[in-house]
Amino acid sequence: MTRRVLIIFLAGVVVLGSLWAVLMFGRPAATPIESAKKEAAEAPPAANPTPAPAAATPSPAARTPTPARPAEPRRRAASAEAPVATAGTGLPDPDLVTLRVDSDVAGAQVFVDRNFLGQTPLVTTAVKPGGHRLNVSAPGYEGVAESLELTPGSRDVVIKLREVRLEANLAVVHKHRMGSCSGQLVATPQGIRYETTDKGDRFQSGLLDLEMFEVDYLEKNLRLKTKQGKRYDFTDPDGNADRLFVFHRDVDKARERLKKGDPPANQ
Repeated sequence: MTRRVLIIFLAGVVVLGSLWAVLMFGRPAATPIESAKKEAAEAPPAANPTPAPAAATPSPAARTPTPARPAEPRRRAASAEAPVATAGTGLPDPDLVTLRVDSDVAGAQVFVDRNFLGQTPLVTTAVKPGGHRLNVSAPGYEGVAESLELTPGSRDVVIKLREVRLEANLAVVHKHRMGSCSGQLVATPQGIRYETTDKGDRFQSGLLDLEMFEVDYLEKNLRLKTKQGKRYDFTDPDGNADRLFVFHRDVDKARERLKKGDPPANQ
């Protein structure tokens, strides 16, 4: 009996010792955050700071009035030397020129006094009253030049580039079987004529009625044949083949445009 009691007592001591060891050494260590919270909770509360006394407000009698700032003079909108704008009066500029240029070929280039102003149809006020030189041109057409005398106000100009213009003159000698005759070849869009004192050699023909119209630069000869079948061999009085070539080139160019249907200009 006594031995059983002793065993039970020893077993109880072992169990109590194990529980005490678990309680003392088995508890996990506190983290830094938990330790800080614990220290903050255990720290004594700080004393409330004493508020600073408010600054004394001076009495109305002790206040010094601030002198009023003089008003600055109003600035003028423009310099006294600047001219008064015409637009402010509601009246048009007495020297304003409005030039309108149009052509029968859209997009033609317009030059005034060799300055490019734009393409047709064009409206511009970039010109001044007085004399000017107007040039209008388009690819594939002869350029047109006109002198303009512009006055204040509106001016409309219509340029007809499609019209065939030609004014060619050439002094020639016509060689025929018996001798020769001299005279003048004159060509316009309406036709070509040979003016001479020899009545038998005079002729006049439409440009498109010529059956032959060619130049031989090496032979210095301009050959022409009318619809009536008469043939002419023209040479330059000074033997200059260049003048024959230029005359033939200008007339032939006009003939080609007339064949395409471009109207002749009234000259």
